[in-house]
Parts: sequence; C-alpha cells; structure tokens
Amino acid sequence: MTPFSYARAGDTTAATHLGVAAGAKYLGGGTNLVDLMRETIERPDTLVDVTGLSRTIEERGDGSLMIGAAVRNTAVAEHRAVRERYPVLARAILAGASGQIRNMATVGGNILQRTRCLYFYDDAARCNKRTPGAGCDAIDGFNRAHAILGASPTCVATHPSDMCVALAALGAVVHLENATGARTMPLVDLHRLPAGRPEVETLLEPGELITAIELPQLPCAVRSTYRKVRDRASYSFALVSVAAVLDRSDDGMVRDVRLALGGVAHKPWRAFTAEAALRGRPTNEACFRAAAEAELADAAPLRDNGFKIELTRRTIVAVLNELAGEAA
Repeated sequence: MTPFSYARAGDTTAATHLGVAAGAKYLGGGTNLVDLMRETIERPDTLVDVTGLSRTIEERGDGSLMIGAAVRNTAVAEHRAVRERYPVLARAILAGASGQIRNMATVGGNILQRTRCLYFYDDAARCNKRTPGAGCDAIDGFNRAHAILGASPTCVATHPSDMCVALAALGAVVHLENATGARTMPLVDLHRLPAGRPEVETLLEPGELITAIELPQLPCAVRSTYRKVRDRASYSFALVSVAAVLDRSDDGMVRDVRLALGGVAHKPWRAFTAEAALRGRPTNEACFRAAAEAELADAAPLRDNGFKIELTRRTIVAVLNELAGEAA
C-alpha cells in the first residue's frame, strides 16, 4: 500500500491552499481516482476531500444555470431545469454510468476523469501518459476504441466522459479557483490534445480547483439530445457519441446548431466545422451528411478503428434527422 494523508476541506480557500502542495489530489466521489490508486497509477501524497463544497444548482437571473462542482451526477440529471432546458445533458449523464456510480460521481470529478485506455491501466505496457517518453503501445496494439481525431504519435487515447460531450455542445463555462484567485474558461478549452505531452491533460494550473460549471442561457437547447454508440447496451464507454442542439426556422433552414463528439478524441470534440457547414442550410439528410464529412475530413484511423469514421458520420446524421423531425 502506498501511504497518503487525507484532509477534508471546509471551504474553497482551505481546499486550494491544501491542493497546491506537491503530490496533492482533489477527491470528489472517487469513482476514477480511487481505482487509479488501487492500480498504483496515481500515487498522491495527499487527498483533499472537496465533496462538501459547491453542492448547489442555481438558476440565475440572466437565464444561466450554475452547477456546483461537488454536485452528484444523479442530482444534475434529475434537476428540473436540466431536464427541461438542457435535455442533452440529462441524457448524457444517464448514458454514462450505472445509478450507483452516478450517485457517487461529482461534476468536477467527471470532467477530470482520466482515459480508460487499456495500455494506460497496464503497468507492463508502454504509455507516454503514464510514463512520459516511454512510448505508446496502443498505436500498434489493440486500438479499436482509440482516437481518430486530434491524436499524435505520442498518444491515441480518448476522453471517456459522456457528460463533457454534452457540456461542450452547450458551450459550458468552467469556474476555477486557486490560492491566488479565480478565473473562468470555456469547457472546450479546458482539455488538451496530446501533441508531444499527453501526460498534461488540461490547462489547469497547480492546485487549481473546479468550483462550478455554468450553462449559458440557450433557448434552442430545449431541442437537444445525446446518442451513445457502444459495444453493449449495459454501461460501457462510447465507441462514438454525439451531443446535438438544433434550432430550425419555420422555412426548414438551420438557424443554429451545436454538435460535440465523444469517443473519438483525447478531449470532448466540439464539431465547429460541421456547425459552420450547417448554419443557413436546409435541414435535410444530404446537408447533414456533407457537414459530417467536412468534420471528419482530417480523421486519421488506426489499424483497428477505421470503422469509427463511418460510424461517426452515420450517428451525426441520425441524431440531426431525429431533431429535425421533432422540429417539423
């Protein structure tokens, strides 16, 4: 057993002062971090328990929704405002894990969970994310579930969160705080692509803590959905997932659209190219397919995951067809 100390933070200030210490990790529900500690992939010197912080969901006067980072995933999915105004988020959370895990997992922890790449978990395998400079056995190994967008020669792992895909589509903003102050950042900018340093997964500064997630007012999000394609209907990680918001005008044109993809990249992938191709275009299958093809033009499949390109294309089209039918 690797020894560590444990501290329970009474407030954000106390948490960030504890969290800045070398070897400290913030502990939410522990559904990922504790597993990594058991596998000795994570070896923190100190666990800073932040489950007592920021546990409210606030509907604000400007129409936005502020979700505390320590709110459990179940509470988010069940909240009336989320179900009515942002159904894509409720559906993504419900698709993400069993009820037992959702009851434990926190919003902040979900955002910062680490990849489920088999080679990352296998300490006998080479993994640049686990041991920088070691190499990546997934590139020439069993890579059916790995990235087709934004990967690099150092890492082809994918981000596992379903919730984050919905948050990316909704334009969520992450509220952060450390011992020197507070700041905000769009969720789409929080996670990094691997490039040459896959072990650096986010733009968080040392000791920085996620305190809340802000969902902007987005009236068109009432027509939104999430579709997850996986190997089995019981809980497993996405091969491909699509979060979509569609606003269709009375004359059948795309007034606004938000798309994000999961299971295909090192981070939740906002499909900006597809969105640009769709705005002002008719809501028909030909336009949906053309937009999907534009988004996937730079996809780089590995030996085992070339099927993901067509699977992603078809899933985007199917989800947009579904939303367009609801709007008709």
